[in-house]
Amino acid sequence: MSLPEQFLPAFLEEVVGDRFGRYSKYIIQDRAIPDVRDGLKPVQRRILYAMYDSHNTPDKPYRKSAKTVGDVMGNYHPHGDSSIYDGMVRMAQPWKMGHVLVDGHGNWGSQDDDPAAAMRYTEARLSPIAMEILRDIEKRTVLFKDNFDNTAKEPVVLPSRYPNLLVNGASGISSGFATEIPTHNLREVIDACIAVMEKPSIELDEIMTFIKGPDFPTGGIIMGGEGILDAYRTGKGRIYIRSKTDIENLRGGKQQIVITEIPYQVVKSRLVTAMETIRLEKKVEGIAEVRDESGREGLRIVVELKKDADAQGILAYLFKKTDLQVTYNFNMVAIVNKAPHQLGLKPILEAYIAHQREVVTYRTKYDLEKAEDRAHVLEGLVKALNILDEVIAAIKASKNRQDAQNNLEWMFGFSERQADSILTLQLYRLTNLEITTLQKELDEIQKKVKELRSILESDRKLISIIRKELKEIRDKYGIDRRSAIQEQVEELKVNLEVLVNSEDVLVTLSNDGYIKRTSMLSFTRSGAERTSSGVKEGDLITSILDVNTLDNLLVFTQRGQYFLLPVHQIPEFKWKEPGTAIVNVIPLSKEDKVISVIPVRNFEQEGTSLVFVTKRGQVKRTELKEYATKRSSAVAACKVAAGDEIIQVQLSTGNRHILLVTKNGMSIRFLESEVNSMGRVSGGVKGIQLKDDDEVIAALWVDEDEGEIFTITELGYGKRSLLLDYPLQTRGGKGVITFEFKEGKRVRSNGTRIVGAYHVKEPKSLLAWTEQGKTLPFSTESAPISDKKSVGKSIAGADKTDLIVKILQLSE
Repeated sequence: MSLPEQFLPAFLEEVVGDRFGRYSKYIIQDRAIPDVRDGLKPVQRRILYAMYDSHNTPDKPYRKSAKTVGDVMGNYHPHGDSSIYDGMVRMAQPWKMGHVLVDGHGNWGSQDDDPAAAMRYTEARLSPIAMEILRDIEKRTVLFKDNFDNTAKEPVVLPSRYPNLLVNGASGISSGFATEIPTHNLREVIDACIAVMEKPSIELDEIMTFIKGPDFPTGGIIMGGEGILDAYRTGKGRIYIRSKTDIENLRGGKQQIVITEIPYQVVKSRLVTAMETIRLEKKVEGIAEVRDESGREGLRIVVELKKDADAQGILAYLFKKTDLQVTYNFNMVAIVNKAPHQLGLKPILEAYIAHQREVVTYRTKYDLEKAEDRAHVLEGLVKALNILDEVIAAIKASKNRQDAQNNLEWMFGFSERQADSILTLQLYRLTNLEITTLQKELDEIQKKVKELRSILESDRKLISIIRKELKEIRDKYGIDRRSAIQEQVEELKVNLEVLVNSEDVLVTLSNDGYIKRTSMLSFTRSGAERTSSGVKEGDLITSILDVNTLDNLLVFTQRGQYFLLPVHQIPEFKWKEPGTAIVNVIPLSKEDKVISVIPVRNFEQEGTSLVFVTKRGQVKRTELKEYATKRSSAVAACKVAAGDEIIQVQLSTGNRHILLVTKNGMSIRFLESEVNSMGRVSGGVKGIQLKDDDEVIAALWVDEDEGEIFTITELGYGKRSLLLDYPLQTRGGKGVITFEFKEGKRVRSNGTRIVGAYHVKEPKSLLAWTEQGKTLPFSTESAPISDKKSVGKSIAGADKTDLIVKILQLSE
């Protein structure tokens, strides 16, 4: 053979594509996806048929599993013994199958995911209901094909006397396809089957009056009527399976949660471990102990609670965070005519009914053949007995058996089959009683033949037989529904009180952006002085908030974004420690900066708004409830124009006055109610009309005319003017002068811009921060009270080489 004949060129893509196509076809058709007719995968079908063929049936003793696995592997399934035994184990586990098909004896695993004992230790036989899947297989009801080595025949599909695909469900993954069909109640499925047979045009809604939804062997509560409807209509849908729980009262005011049913396919031991981990890590307050008390009486998991614990809240948390409640996604894919199809409920039932029509038709034809053959034989015998003397004479005159047979056929018109049966007739059958019996049997057989022919000729009779046999199965094997169905999906709301222990704490934020949460115990042990909080060198505390661990902080940035920061998520530090950078707690960008932090417990406070003020004089008011969010990332708080930034955010009731102070010494006072409430991402309205080189440096909330307005320049010149002197104006005007700047060659300058403004009723301790990082403490009391246009007095000694850049209020 020459080289060109041995090696043919081929493209790798074509070779790989062809081989993978063949492989995919094999595992879809012959491994992972069940047949729509009997609901079995090939390995399951082969196990059941091998057990049936070797008479490993319910009326016989148990047989070693290794023997069955060996038979299956040697005759039908040329794969590893573990895959065969795994298939056998699943069919014997009552917590996975609606009705077990293998009756196991020995250790077949547990709901805790314990493995079954090795096949050499366990024993098995077919379960009674498995015999119904195999019934009449010897009557040519299904097609057979050659096995892998052409030494035996195996069934392509089993007769399946009930709709096994829906009753026992299926789960599998192949290349490009997966299937997830839940188990259903036998009675409901059979009733639906009968309804479809009686009324082929039946709608899905009517079918669902029979099949309410899945019925899992582990029970539980199924939630989601919409999901069930979607799944039954399209083959895809989502439901929620919730454990069956009860809250029991104990002595001493304690309670315990008792779980008696868990979701389908959830491993009990892992569920218990997950709940115990929650207890150990104290992710939820109030769990004292988690115990698995399951035994012969059934499943029982106990979650014992501490005194005064919120049982409903803890249960809701466990539903949300553990497999006490799971989602189940229908994906009803089955093999139909050698190809995978996603099927709704009605097509599955129709495919099963079509299969049963074939099975009953083939069985009837087989029975008819047998009956006609027997009737033919009996007719010959009866005819022979009526002319017995002539028959005997003909036989006696014959040379041998073959000659006798030929003579009977030739002389009396018997067929070869009849002549043969006459020659094998035993002498005792010549008695009067036997002759009567033969005549009676012939009458019965002829009646049976007539009945079988009528079945083949009438579709109505065929359907009535299928219906009758299905009812027999229903009455014999039907069980009550195990899973309860709840139309609506309950939304799980876990109160923060369940997760977090309520505690009053202090939260501090420093000028350099360091944040910490401190317990009142640590604060007290450190001397209980608010001015003594630990900070890094060169830093100082700008905000001290008295809050509770159940509160939330709204953190606003100058770029118009905000973060919702639950207080309990702020890292805890001792009072003398500096804390952690806020960028470690919230994802704040480098270019952005925190400008306001507002504690909030309840977002649904009526009449409460957030007011935003920008550098360019825009003012926006939005209801607080608009800022409720579950996101941990940045959320838009206010629309900010290019070149603008937010300078202040204030919680307000909407009935006060706003006083804006600008860099160039202008101010305006107007009613807060003039700013209409608007959407969260809107940009606001004009609060003050600014010159091009001017900007707002402070927004003050005032009411009535009590107190003074304190202002200070970059050179440290400050003054106080009576609030009474600031008239109430209309929003959006130019405002009034609030500070007079000294100009001229011979005049000592008092500054060129205002860097801070405060509304003071009592003395405030302030700190001036200079360009070079110096801090100059002073009090508002050191500033004189004078009119709006006064030039002020030097109260914080800054010089022209190191100007004040910001004013900070010292926390008291």
